[in-house]
Amino acid sequence: MNTEIKIESLERIREAAREFISHMGDHHIYAFYGHMGAGKTTFIKATCEELGVKEVVTSPTFAIVNEYTTAEGVPVYHFDFYRIKKLEEVYDMGYEDYFYSDGLCFIEWPEMMEELLPEDCTKVQITENADGTRTVRF
Repeated sequence: MNTEIKIESLERIREAAREFISHMGDHHIYAFYGHMGAGKTTFIKATCEELGVKEVVTSPTFAIVNEYTTAEGVPVYHFDFYRIKKLEEVYDMGYEDYFYSDGLCFIEWPEMMEELLPEDCTKVQITENADGTRTVRF
């Protein structure tokens, strides 16, 4: 984790999302780590909005995956594996179809299925600081 972005306030989250996007390069799978309430969903939502997603971006907690499209027509798959109890559930949903597509994959709670993450997955840590700011490291 060589890059660090500080989110000073919710009003500055889109600025942080733009900075994150500027570092994305050719990578397309991002595993987001952080405690409950750290801001994973909020940061992914801001990133999707900055990528030009027009749909309303919400947490896929119950659906497991939500699909969106960027302004350039790139599919975005937003996963939330919080409720996954067994790895077989990830196999059953056909995760390979998403991970090995041309789309972007943003994964919340990857701890539940970490052994299935591709080697080129970018791990992103979001930490809530004592002063209420957030730090994004990847």
